[in-house]
Amino acid sequence: MIEAIEDFLVRGVPDVEEALRKAAAAEVMPRFRQLAEDDVVQKSGPHDLVTVADRLAEEQLTAALTTLLPGSVVVGEEAVHADPSTYEAIRTDAAVWIVDPVDGTRQFVHGDPGFCMLIALAWRGEVLASWTYAPALDEMAVAVRGKGAWLDGERLVAGSPGEVLEVATSHPDFTTPEQKRALHGLRVEGVAPRPCGSAGLEYLAIARGELDAVAFSWELAWDHAAGLLLVAEAGGGNRTVAGEPFRIEGGNALPFTAGRDAATVDRVVELLSAAV
Repeated sequence: MIEAIEDFLVRGVPDVEEALRKAAAAEVMPRFRQLAEDDVVQKSGPHDLVTVADRLAEEQLTAALTTLLPGSVVVGEEAVHADPSTYEAIRTDAAVWIVDPVDGTRQFVHGDPGFCMLIALAWRGEVLASWTYAPALDEMAVAVRGKGAWLDGERLVAGSPGEVLEVATSHPDFTTPEQKRALHGLRVEGVAPRPCGSAGLEYLAIARGELDAVAFSWELAWDHAAGLLLVAEAGGGNRTVAGEPFRIEGGNALPFTAGRDAATVDRVVELLSAAV
């Protein structure tokens, strides 16, 4: 399988970009600011929404991606919601496409352009390539392991922070009491925490040097796989409160952080760990 994956990474990266653009044009953007009331459904609660655009875009991407790389499988957010057992594919030897058809569904529902579509290609727990597409902003970011990160053809370099660390954090509604205590550790002089928006766009903000770090308390792979590779290939890194790299297969000590350089990651982990 690895030979097929390596061959695909040489020739197929633009094909995934095209698949994303087609899915956005067919299923996402025609519904942006045009959703009917019955087009939106709550999943676990009022902050966890799904729309008809999420479902149909994921279906189109699933068909396209498995055609581009025969023998691959898709772990998509909406398919896993329907059948949680499909998430197990991440832990197998298959080439896995990890798909979030609309990341930032709350923003999408409210007519905010700050949403994106995420795809990562992984094998045996390692993310090999990722695509972050913000259709309403017309931005496409791509990363390939060992070959860098790019936004609309321009190389991304995360750089180093200034005197105050700007950190996007999990929404309090999605944190346990222990995780709230950990995140509260960021409320110190020299750190400016704020609630996150679309996770995918927060990772992109780190990679382009507009945000210093994120501190997240959940580990679903479709929210993080694409962005973590994007940040890494732009020169950043990530770590959990246990001091370990984030694993897309799960079982991570939470919260975890991704930051624009090693010193930023060290500082955020130190603050999170001290507050647990």
